[in-house]
Amino acid sequence: MKKSLLALAVLGAFAGAASAQSSVTIWGIVDLSVNSIKNGSTTTKQLSSNQLNSNRLGFRGVEDLGGGMKASFWLEAAMDNDVGTAGGNNGLGNAAGTSTLFNRRSTVSLSNNFGEIRAGRDYNPSFWNWVYFDVNGTNGLGAGALLGPLSAASALGSGAGTLIRANNSVSYFLPSGLGGVYGQVQIAAPEGVTGQKYQGARLGYAAGPLDVAAAYGVTKIFGTSDFKVWNIGASYDFGMAKLYGLYDRNSFGTAKQSVYELSVGVPVGAGEFRASYGHSDMSGTQNVVGGASIAANDSKLYSLEYVYNLSKRTALYTTYGHISNAGTAAFTVQTAAGSAAGTTSTGYNVGIRHSF
Repeated sequence: MKKSLLALAVLGAFAGAASAQSSVTIWGIVDLSVNSIKNGSTTTKQLSSNQLNSNRLGFRGVEDLGGGMKASFWLEAAMDNDVGTAGGNNGLGNAAGTSTLFNRRSTVSLSNNFGEIRAGRDYNPSFWNWVYFDVNGTNGLGAGALLGPLSAASALGSGAGTLIRANNSVSYFLPSGLGGVYGQVQIAAPEGVTGQKYQGARLGYAAGPLDVAAAYGVTKIFGTSDFKVWNIGASYDFGMAKLYGLYDRNSFGTAKQSVYELSVGVPVGAGEFRASYGHSDMSGTQNVVGGASIAANDSKLYSLEYVYNLSKRTALYTTYGHISNAGTAAFTVQTAAGSAAGTTSTGYNVGIRHSF
């Protein structure tokens, strides 16, 4: 009996040591706003998610393997809290009414002083600059990404499903401690799906108030031209204001799109005023036989936003966003009823965001 108790005590000690070397965190964001959207001549009132930050429910864990080596996982599900659904499309053309639970990120990785090797579904390198070099990130009625990867029009008819994330990807991230230099390379297997074969890289430098990075990505489109994207962005924190700038260029055959954006954030007490201006310029022709010119399809974006932080986790916000379209361009500040082709899209909202 004493030997059994001793064995149990030893096993318990080992179990305690093992559990002390690993951890799992449950976290998330809930963001909802009341919106008034006018696309063309049609006005829609709606409750929407993801306007200050993207709603999500996440599970992440890390295990210390010793010698500086760590194993980790990251599972992150999108949520549309206005209707109570989870998940979203994963770029594979899911049937209507279906979704992928961990569509935001689903990865496992190993890291050490050599950097990190990460596998699964994840952001691709050519999208990250949209996240970091816009005061709005990629959310809300004024995000520059509305003229870029958040709109299918930016794929230029290529059918590329890699504007934001890549499935079946393997990435390598540079380690920290390289004097401010950071970077990522990624490859993604198509596994028989057109528009999913991706290769890309990103390299940046961050020190003090300055952050600058450039990225490039290619999506192989079987039997036709490749879809290519490159961009460069920078931010500089002056203390009294933080300035952001981004330039992005997409191409597919003769069709091209150039987007540039300038934005600024001005902290005021517990809040921040934000403003942005973006411009999308199309050129060339549609990549089909006898394709029409898209050179007249230009768009401009303006936005103003105020965010007030009630605490570290909770914020109130209000936003005004406006997009003017020329030619047959149809970018919108938010998906809603009506078409903005060749006209305007305008939106107002008031919302609350809470993280946990």
